[in-house]
Amino acid sequence: MSPRPFTILFIIAALAGAWFTGFATADFASHLDRQVHDIHCAWAPGLVDDDASASSGCKVTMMSPYSSVLRTLVWGGIPIALPGLATFAFLVFRGLDLFLNRREGDRGAARFLVVASLVPVLTSAVMGYLSIVELGTTCKLCVGTYVSSAACLAFALGAWRSSMAPTMAEDIAIGAGAEPEASGGGFGGLFVGFATLGGFVAVPSLVYLILAPDFSNFIGACGSLPAPEDKFGVMIALDENSGVPNAIEVFDPLCPSCKAFEERLEASGLDSQLHRSAVLFPLDQTCNWNVGETLHPGACTISEAILCAEGNADAVIAWAFVNQEAIMAATKADPTAAAAMVSAQFPQVAACLGTPATKIKLTRSLKWAVANHLPVLTPQLYVEGVKLCDEDTDLGMDWALSRLIANPKAKAEATP
Repeated sequence: MSPRPFTILFIIAALAGAWFTGFATADFASHLDRQVHDIHCAWAPGLVDDDASASSGCKVTMMSPYSSVLRTLVWGGIPIALPGLATFAFLVFRGLDLFLNRREGDRGAARFLVVASLVPVLTSAVMGYLSIVELGTTCKLCVGTYVSSAACLAFALGAWRSSMAPTMAEDIAIGAGAEPEASGGGFGGLFVGFATLGGFVAVPSLVYLILAPDFSNFIGACGSLPAPEDKFGVMIALDENSGVPNAIEVFDPLCPSCKAFEERLEASGLDSQLHRSAVLFPLDQTCNWNVGETLHPGACTISEAILCAEGNADAVIAWAFVNQEAIMAATKADPTAAAAMVSAQFPQVAACLGTPATKIKLTRSLKWAVANHLPVLTPQLYVEGVKLCDEDTDLGMDWALSRLIANPKAKAEATP
């Protein structure tokens, strides 16, 4: 079979990969204004409306530590989708070169298509593993990219195998003792090809770095704590780090955003550069008079359990993060479910839950939040009393927090 049909299919698959990675790049770049934006997550983005469940998977993937690189160098980092887009653009370029110049029979060039197609395939394998195993979800844009990568490799293999079939002229030459020719092969051809691919990837990445906005003026400018002292001992120590800036993390144990923030913080390694204490602020009307409606049923009970656990508080927090959905669903059906679930997992807290002393301690935690004029929002992080901007708790966390850790007081002291 002629390699020409395989070349055409290869070009189409590479265009599909560019389509998916292009939308993923655009979604990421739209967040560079530090605001919330819709995320394209349909099988045909731009043509088919997204649904909420699909977009949630794409949001988790985008906000994860794996969606970009060089996060401390530029706000949000360089999205992985951008070099992916450049790689597929390169594959389209190579495919069109063979097709338009009728070089499908060039065995060296066809072989390079196979080798070059391994780049997005191997990247897709790694990202797919991280998405499924580490994040427990995926997105349609990602799956579309994975399928496009596999299709590129399959059609490149088809074109290469077809180019290996001798033509009639080669049959005659081979019969005369000659070897079939394969131009563009060898290490020289591979070097030139991958150097070109490197240029395709490097140029847009460099342009992205140059054009990325600088948000330095926001570091330390989002407020500070007027009364950070822990007069009533309501703070929970989250680590034993010493010789590093002190930080206070305000969170709700059943808040999905708090869980995601904790995962990003741990993945960044910046948690080791802070000595963190937690102030519990459950978004549950059962105990929190600041909340207009209960957002996280059972959060008050789990917060009490954390206070009761004392030295084992980190284990209760970790368990609550893992079981957030189950706890909230059970508490909606039965208000006593959260107490039963946490007591079954941590029997030592059972006798402490709901006691006057525990309720008073949780109330004092909420009063600490009121005394510091905190918004009804979780998570919040304060480094040496200076707030990490809410807009910097997701994509921009590595960039903004690393700078706040380096000089937490600079902006606060400069502000009259």
